[in-house]
Amino acid sequence: MNQALVDSMQTYLKAGLAMDMDALDRLYDPEFQNVRVDQAGQAITLAKDQFMARFRALSEQGQKIGESVDDVTFPATTDMGDQAAIMMRRVKGGKPVLYTFIWRMENGRPTTILRELTFDQDISYLLRLTR
Repeated sequence: MNQALVDSMQTYLKAGLAMDMDALDRLYDPEFQNVRVDQAGQAITLAKDQFMARFRALSEQGQKIGESVDDVTFPATTDMGDQAAIMMRRVKGGKPVLYTFIWRMENGRPTTILRELTFDQDISYLLRLTR
């Protein structure tokens, strides 16, 4: 287990809970993409600007993306030279949601998030928002 990745994920999750737009903007790589697939096989890819716009809209409305990260576990990490991946598991609505985050690495340390790959129950709401 790559503890530096786990620590970086904890920093990322805390920034998300705090709706810290500056920290999130620094953590997401300029080439960041969020790729989501759901149980029905629907898929969507959001670029950094689209993803950050969703966070900013929620923040401006005084909303948050969650209350806690107590349900988060990190079952595995893998190093791939100048990149590394960390698997994350959460429970939403009583059902597991699985994520893989790909981080850019420099000198063995995570720097920015290149990809967030999410397998979710239903992403219909996202598809409606982006049309």
